[in-house]
Amino acid sequence: MSVLIVDDDPTIAALLQQIIRQLGNGLVCEPVWADRGATARSELKRRHFHLVLLDYLLPDEDGLAVLAAVNALPAIERPVVIMLTGAGNEQVAVAAMKMGVKDYIAKPVLDFGALRKSIITALEHHQLEEKLARSTEELRRKNLEMDADLALARGVQQALLPQNYPVFPAGVSRERSDLKFCYRWIPSEKVAGDLFDVFPVGENAAGVFLFDVMGHGVRAALVTALLRGLVHEQMHLANEPTLFLEQINRGLLTLLGHTGDLVFVTAVYVVIDATTGKIDIASAGHPPPLHLKRRTGSVLSLIQAEGPGPALGLVSDPHYSRLETVLEPGDALLLFTDGLFEAANPAGEEFSRPRLQKVVNSLLSQPTVGLIDRLLAEIEDFQGNGASGFDDDVCLVGVDRAMQ
Repeated sequence: MSVLIVDDDPTIAALLQQIIRQLGNGLVCEPVWADRGATARSELKRRHFHLVLLDYLLPDEDGLAVLAAVNALPAIERPVVIMLTGAGNEQVAVAAMKMGVKDYIAKPVLDFGALRKSIITALEHHQLEEKLARSTEELRRKNLEMDADLALARGVQQALLPQNYPVFPAGVSRERSDLKFCYRWIPSEKVAGDLFDVFPVGENAAGVFLFDVMGHGVRAALVTALLRGLVHEQMHLANEPTLFLEQINRGLLTLLGHTGDLVFVTAVYVVIDATTGKIDIASAGHPPPLHLKRRTGSVLSLIQAEGPGPALGLVSDPHYSRLETVLEPGDALLLFTDGLFEAANPAGEEFSRPRLQKVVNSLLSQPTVGLIDRLLAEIEDFQGNGASGFDDDVCLVGVDRAMQ
C-alpha cells in the first residue's frame, strides 16, 4: 500500500515515514514524502495512493487545496486523508471534515500511539471501501452484461411472435382475408413466459396455439422457446387438437423430465375453419376463450363440459377433450392468459373473469383490436395508483371472421 506524506518539516516527515513502515496488523506500506502542495498534487497524478497524511500549513498553499485535488480524483482512485496541523483552528477542522477528511490531529501535542491507531483504522477502512468499490463495479458490469443478454433474449422472443398471418382464401390480401388476427404481448419483465403462434392448417383453416409457462422471467422464457419448437414438430397433427396437445405434452416431459424441477404450461389450441367458421378447441388447464357474438350482442365463455385437461408437463398420459362451436360471420374469438384477469387493485381484489367478460361485452361495438386496447386500459385503471403494466405476463389474441 502507498502512503503520501505531505509536510514541509523533515523531522516530522521522517517520524511519519518510520511509523508507516512499522504499522504491523499485516499492513505493508510504502511512504512517499512531498514537502510542498504542488509536489503532492504532482504525485497524486502520477500514482495511486491509499492514504495521505496532510499538513495544513505548507510553504506554497494550504492543505485544503491539496485536499481538493484529492477529491477531484475518481472515487475508485481516491485515497483516505488524515490532516495534521500545528496551526489549525476549529473552522479549518470543520471545513476539512466536510471535504471528507477521516481524522484531524493537532501536531503540537501529537500522540504517536493515537496517530498509529488512526492510520491503521483509516487504511483498514480504505481496504474495505476499495473492496466494496471493486465488488460494486463488478456487479455493475455483470448487470450491464445481463441487461444486454436480456435485451437479446427479448428480441429473440419478439422474433418468435408471428410476423405474417395465414390468409383465406390463399393469395388474398390480409384486409380481404376471411380470418383476421391481432394480438397484444405484454411481458411483466424483459422476457416473458407467455407466447402464441398462428399457422395454417391445411388450405382452409388456421391453428392458434396460446400458452403460459409457470412463472415468468428468463426460466419461463427458455421454456417458451422449447415449446414453440415442439409445436412445429407436431404440425402433422395440427388438425387434431387433442392429439396435438398430447404429443406436445409428451415432448415437454421428455425434454424437462431430467431437470428435477417442476415445470408446467397451460395452453389452449384452436383450429378455425375459414370457410364454415367451425371452431375446434382443446385446453390444457388454460382459461377458456371468449366468443364475441356481435350479431346477438353477447359474449360466451367457451367452457368445456368435461373441464380443461391437465396442464402440459404434469402427467404422462393426459386426457384432453374438445369443444366444437361456430364462429359466425362478424363474430370474434378472444384468447388470453391469466395475467389479464388476475391483475389486482390496491385492496388485493382481482379483476376476475366475470368482470373481464362483462367489460368485453360492453365493448362489443369496437373493432377487436380497439376492444383489446380499451380492455387493457380498463384493467390498468382498475389496478389504480397510476399502475402501468402488469405483475404477470399478459398475452391476448383476437381472431375475427369477416362478414360475408
